Amino acid sequence: MGSIGWKLMATGAALAAGTVATKLVEVGWRAISGRDAPNDPTQVEDSSWKEALLFAAIMGLAVGAARVAAERKATEYYIKSTGHAPGEASATD
Repeated sequence: MGSIGWKLMATGAALAAGTVATKLVEVGWRAISGRDAPNDPTQVEDSSWKEALLFAAIMGLAVGAARVAAERKATEYYIKSTGHAPGEASATD
C-alpha cells in the first residue's frame, strides 16, 4: 500500500468516525434533554448560550476522540498489512 492508499484509508476512517460520532452525540442529546441538538447557530431562540456551548464542547470532544481512535486503528491495520508504519520506507517502496 503506497502513500496515496494510506492517505485515502486514513481520511476515510476519520470521516466515517466523525460522522458516526456526530450522529451519536445528536441522538444522545435528544435522549437526555428531550430537545433537538442546538447545532444551528442561526436559531438563537431555540437554546441558551449555555446549552449551545455545552453541545459544542461535547461534539468537539466526541468527534476528536473518534478521529484519533479511527486513525490509530487505521495505522495498526496499515502496519499489520505492510510491515512498516505509514511514511516509513520499506524494502519494496
